[in-house]
Amino acid sequence: MFDVAVTRPEGLLRPDTDGGLLRADAARAFHLIDTTMMYAPRSGGVKRYLTAKRTWLERRRPDIRHTLVVPGKATRVEEPGLYTVSAARLPFGDGYRMPASPTKWSTVLQFLDPDIIEAGDVFVPGHAAMEAGQTLGVPVVGVCHTDAPTLAALHLGDWAEQPTLNFWAQSYQRFDHVVAPSRHTAQRLADAGVGRVSVHPLGVDLDLFHPARGNREALLKRLGFPADSRLLVFAGRPAREKNIDSMVAAVEMLGDPYRLVLIGAGKDAKYPSRVACIDFERQPEKLAGVIASCDAFLHANENEIFGLVVLEAMAAGLPVVGPNKGGVGELLDEAVGQLANSVDPAGLAEAVEALFARDLEALKLAARRRAETRHSWDHTFEGLTRLYSQLLARSPRRAPLRLSA
Repeated sequence: MFDVAVTRPEGLLRPDTDGGLLRADAARAFHLIDTTMMYAPRSGGVKRYLTAKRTWLERRRPDIRHTLVVPGKATRVEEPGLYTVSAARLPFGDGYRMPASPTKWSTVLQFLDPDIIEAGDVFVPGHAAMEAGQTLGVPVVGVCHTDAPTLAALHLGDWAEQPTLNFWAQSYQRFDHVVAPSRHTAQRLADAGVGRVSVHPLGVDLDLFHPARGNREALLKRLGFPADSRLLVFAGRPAREKNIDSMVAAVEMLGDPYRLVLIGAGKDAKYPSRVACIDFERQPEKLAGVIASCDAFLHANENEIFGLVVLEAMAAGLPVVGPNKGGVGELLDEAVGQLANSVDPAGLAEAVEALFARDLEALKLAARRRAETRHSWDHTFEGLTRLYSQLLARSPRRAPLRLSA
């Protein structure tokens, strides 16, 4: 536990509509803070979730004031509603920063005076959120975006799984409520002894990820692939759990006319000529355009918490080949893609061949319909805002916090 004094962190000003400092005893709207360390220039699903939430709240729930608190070079206001807390940049991994001080982070959260906090990890921001919530008397929701025990075992060895599981479970047990994006994740949490869990599947921007953005001819020309290519695509970080090498080996096993497009996952690797690597696409429209220009999406992570990029591919009109496990296994069935019995090269190659032996155009239409009917962001955020309201109703708003000028 940290003894945090509520003082105004250097570099932070809390603006009101007149450009001055908001009075602590002024009337305030329902104020939600999202905080996480998984927010960086090249980060993926968590950042897209938070960006989508921010946009949705502005359009659909202007009564909810939304603030993001994320790592940055300095503790300051980056733009209205976006605050950064100084954190050291990690020497690896897409520009992520690791905060060192829960006390500093908690102080910033307390200063911003939320009614409810959502934490996207159980690292420094997550623990600071719990401390701030306890100090301020406001509920704190934890969202499970990462299966940390499984990743620890994969990257460090089996010895690391149990201690990581203990830390992971004990951290989530401290939240007032935990959100799981899939039934798979909810069961993992329940098995670890975490209660008060509800499932809220993620959504997809149906206008951004749309079949109309595709330009197959232009992509083939850009990559130097022949016109008869069967284009498989994957977008994501080059992390071990993504099983990039297995996907590459599967395409080599299949041979012509199959080709694989890796977005953000293979920039510095040397792959065979049937594999094309595209750097991380900072502009979402470009990412959506490349995906929509391909024939099918390939995914090989059996331990995915959810698989947001799978939804994005489906919205872009692509059937998906993926494992019958984890969060991805919940999103897929034979109506919208092909489930692989394993994620080794032979299993993936078999599933890809089975997919292309079917009516691909019908599968593309079905994938888009599935995204439209089951996975709009409206459904996700309407459910979450109901949860926030329920938690606030059970935990009456504390007395106004007095801040010195």
